[in-house]
Amino acid sequence: MSSRILKTRGFLGLPTAMLRHYSLDVSNPLLRTQSYVNGRWLSAASDFPVLDPATGEEIARVSDCGPAEAKQAVDAAYEAFHSWKRNSAKERSIVLRKWFELMTLYKEELAQLITYECGKPMSESLGEVAYSASFLEWFSEEARRVYGDFVPSPAKDRKILLLKQPVGVASIITPWNFPSAMITRKAAAALAAGCTVVVKPAEDTPLSALALAELAEKAGVPAGVFNVVPCSREKTPAVGEVLCTDPLVAKISFTGSTATGKVLLKMAADTVKRASMELGGHAPFIVFDSADVDKAVSGAMASKFRNSGQTCVCSNRFLVQSGVHDGFMDKLGRAMDAELRLGHGSEPGTTQGPLINTKAAEKVVNQISDAVSRGAKVLKGGKRLDGSFMEPTLLADVTTEMICTTEETFGPLLPVIRFNTEEEALAIANASNVGLAGYFFSQDVSQIWRVMEALEVGMVGVNEGLLSTPEAAFGGVKQSGLGLEGSKYGIDEYLEVKYMCFGGLKP
Repeated sequence: MSSRILKTRGFLGLPTAMLRHYSLDVSNPLLRTQSYVNGRWLSAASDFPVLDPATGEEIARVSDCGPAEAKQAVDAAYEAFHSWKRNSAKERSIVLRKWFELMTLYKEELAQLITYECGKPMSESLGEVAYSASFLEWFSEEARRVYGDFVPSPAKDRKILLLKQPVGVASIITPWNFPSAMITRKAAAALAAGCTVVVKPAEDTPLSALALAELAEKAGVPAGVFNVVPCSREKTPAVGEVLCTDPLVAKISFTGSTATGKVLLKMAADTVKRASMELGGHAPFIVFDSADVDKAVSGAMASKFRNSGQTCVCSNRFLVQSGVHDGFMDKLGRAMDAELRLGHGSEPGTTQGPLINTKAAEKVVNQISDAVSRGAKVLKGGKRLDGSFMEPTLLADVTTEMICTTEETFGPLLPVIRFNTEEEALAIANASNVGLAGYFFSQDVSQIWRVMEALEVGMVGVNEGLLSTPEAAFGGVKQSGLGLEGSKYGIDEYLEVKYMCFGGLKP
């Protein structure tokens, strides 16, 4: 494949510096547009466009796989599983480590792909590449720490052993907001355990997945162990059905909306597959009177505006106690003015890129309109700009009846609810059917322990707005999902325990 320069148009209605053309120029080893199955790059009968969300212009056309290609990938993964699982843990570890090193080597090229297909500022894209690579590094180490158990037997003539073995082929279905990291967080654990995978990336962001496949091949991942089947939005249901119902698939791992997760779980139920689900979030962010307000403002900025508010763990409902409310709002407004800059992600000064598409922008506009109609006040922003750009928006006088406090936003909207007591804050925070992440700021040690234990979420940030790291367990409660990713527990999602009773021994 020759090196190519893909053109996009300039902005309209954004800062003057943005009025120019933008080009994705990636060296040919990482810009791939075909599916990757059984170690080969394969074209499909048709293709679909990948758009730069900042401009709406096409940057590539990618093979549009259907059920037949998905089945081919599953068969290849199943065949490869029988040899990959026999590799020693050390051998698998070495391959994953090499993959990590290649990601680090090609970090700039990978970050460019993320910025152009996802819209993130380059600084955030580089951060995602480092985060994505860290899962390969972490699970390359965890591969050698899959221990079984030797259990004391109640009988003298037998021994009891518990062994851990890979479950088999895993279908991995990932979202667009972290097009690289959501793949490695799952695939690295699966490969470390001895499983093989078929990846179905989001239709908006297939280029990052295909770049990972290119580097996996360079790292020595054998044919069939890591497969990627991109497809359009129209073909996603049919491809997803194959990946969730084929009898050769033993495990599904999905990150996305709660509604879609429920559909996939129903499909997987007929063949009783193992399932991991990282689903919707609606994170509360609580600032108590005892908080260091400056730190709370910094935490709010980091938690809310990363990736323009398009993360599953970003804060969605801000609750600020009366004693610090006015000071917090003033300092937060100043920070938004000073730190947030809209623009194309390739521009060095950009901190806020576009939302993924116009539908996402319309959702934020609707939430703002609903809140204002119910009495909320717009203190900052509030407007939709050209395309899918949204002004970062600060709302005051927000109540729990407003849509922005009952539905996940996935955009740069920061609604603030004033509260008076700890009990009131916890009641509001826990009044949700999802519970992925939660954050609060306090310097009262007793309060920290009370609130940490009372919050109905899987992850809690105390005086901290960013909490993701490969060393920690990532997962939610309620309808935010099933299972854990990352940490020493993440690999267990791809292992099953086999009990062996060794009898007939002479005491």
